[in-house]
Amino acid sequence: MDKKEKTNVMRVLEQKKVSYTPHTYTQDATTPGDEIARILGEDPKRVFKTLVTKGKTGTNYVFVIPVECELDLKKAAKAVGEKSIEMIKQKELLPLTGYVHGGCSPIGMKKQFATVIHETAMNYDTIFFSAGKVGYQVEMAPGDVAKVIRFELHDVVSN
Repeated sequence: MDKKEKTNVMRVLEQKKVSYTPHTYTQDATTPGDEIARILGEDPKRVFKTLVTKGKTGTNYVFVIPVECELDLKKAAKAVGEKSIEMIKQKELLPLTGYVHGGCSPIGMKKQFATVIHETAMNYDTIFFSAGKVGYQVEMAPGDVAKVIRFELHDVVSN
């Protein structure tokens, strides 16, 4: 790893003694996820993005899906028992989660929201997702994520 800086996500994982591999890359928040997967030399099916939504009830939910996929709002709403959900506005992300667009991680948010990880994560020994800062990713076993946050597995992407 080029940069020695630790993100909050890395500190949380170390505190809970959960093994991970850090990865860094030099891009910005506008770099699409599939491009980040290419930069990392990884299959985009193993590189996940973190999306924050709001349900009709006003409750927030987090969805972690492969970077090459789109969140299916109907499937996502059904997975969390809402009539409907929508993406939150980008300007709401930092105050709500503590993360900026392009650096949002399901681990270490200001508050733990109900989280759904796309079921394909379990097909891989390890998956990648944001380490909580643009340019930083963590690679870890999907089962180890459960040692840090509660989540459910569902099919929530458009086919």
